[in-house]
Amino acid sequence: MDVAWLARQIGDPSARGIAAALTDLIREGTVTAQTRLPTVRGLARELGVSSGTVAEAWSELRRHGMIRTDRRRGTVVLGPPDVPRPIRYERLGHWGDRLAIDLTIASPDTALLPPLEAALAAAAGAQGLNDYARETITPGLRAAVEPGWPFPARGWLAVGGGYEGVQLLCQTTALPGDRIAIEEPTGARLLDILERTGAQIIPVACDEHGPLPAALEQALRARPVAFVYQPRGQSPCGHAVTEERSAELAALLEPAKTLIVEDDGIGELSVSPMVSLGARFPDRTVLVRSYSKSHGPDLRIAVVGGAADAVERVRVLRSFGTGWTSRILQDTLAHLLGDAGVRERVAHAREVYARRRARLAAELAARGVRTGGRDGLALWVPVRDEPAALVTLAAHGISVAPGSRYVIGPAPRHHLRLATARLTDDPDELSALADVIALAATGGGRISPSP
Repeated sequence: MDVAWLARQIGDPSARGIAAALTDLIREGTVTAQTRLPTVRGLARELGVSSGTVAEAWSELRRHGMIRTDRRRGTVVLGPPDVPRPIRYERLGHWGDRLAIDLTIASPDTALLPPLEAALAAAAGAQGLNDYARETITPGLRAAVEPGWPFPARGWLAVGGGYEGVQLLCQTTALPGDRIAIEEPTGARLLDILERTGAQIIPVACDEHGPLPAALEQALRARPVAFVYQPRGQSPCGHAVTEERSAELAALLEPAKTLIVEDDGIGELSVSPMVSLGARFPDRTVLVRSYSKSHGPDLRIAVVGGAADAVERVRVLRSFGTGWTSRILQDTLAHLLGDAGVRERVAHAREVYARRRARLAAELAARGVRTGGRDGLALWVPVRDEPAALVTLAAHGISVAPGSRYVIGPAPRHHLRLATARLTDDPDELSALADVIALAATGGGRISPSP
């Protein structure tokens, strides 16, 4: 593209004006896909502005998926603006109708969920409904969750699921270009969320006990505005943070001002105790606890509790949209949490999920494929070659999630994530499944155990 021609199309040489002018040109088709744009310095010189002004405009266009920059071709137009997509979450693979066993999504077994009818009826009959007063959390739900919260929370909020809670916290904490530290590997949707905020992701390596102190220490040198991690039931690896590891992490976080976001994704289904950094840093820790997998995904409920200022920022942002979470759904969950029969049912589900996970892990270990972790609804399986393993499993009617979805960049080792919540309880069927997984993982050879 001729730099002088482009400069003449820009009436307002501010960063916003440059981005708006180019957006109009792309949207109307005057500038088409694959057009190579002028350099930042070249356009800045033609417009008589700083290179930083043009770079800011380019950043805005890049965030909306209209341009891409690479070293060989420079900055290239991709097309009109589009809605950002959760690429990792959507990259599950499509293998046709032959797949009979779906181990892709760690969704709960519906047979183990508590019935909702009585709780919904009780909540629907409560007083104070159909009021436009914006209630961040109902008194009943707060009374149900507060006694079991691992630290004294000064702010409370009910939101539409765990991922929404984490997304809103990151969105209200980080500005584009800010840095957020997060354990790696981690949830695919968490990485999608962080990329959507425009933040720079700083990976923190993990082992069986959670984030490694040395890795967190290095990440903190970049002065991240937030540290996001899963204290237990970690997806995809099944890590659970111990008291000793939490103390090591706390010593590193002590002098920092970083907001600590704890994602308790499976909540009461975890077999590990909750070890929270909020016990040491209640004024800058926020815990997001989801109840979707334990009490029902259609409730779409998670509770956010912790640092008052961080929770308040989320409340303010929500006031632009839904404003508050349905009081009927909040009090339905409160009723379930207070029901002794439901508590027994959730405890039973926790035992079943743990048994299914452990049995498959043992079957794979017997075949030379050793997995890690001790908690959660999935197994992190080391494989010799990820694409080949996916094809082998698909040929046998089995779908799993590629491990590359759960890391920020190229991983030194290949993995698959296998959801275990809905595994068969038939020993013969489980043995046959393990045979196929081991075949896909090893390719007929040996592989190193997962770190």
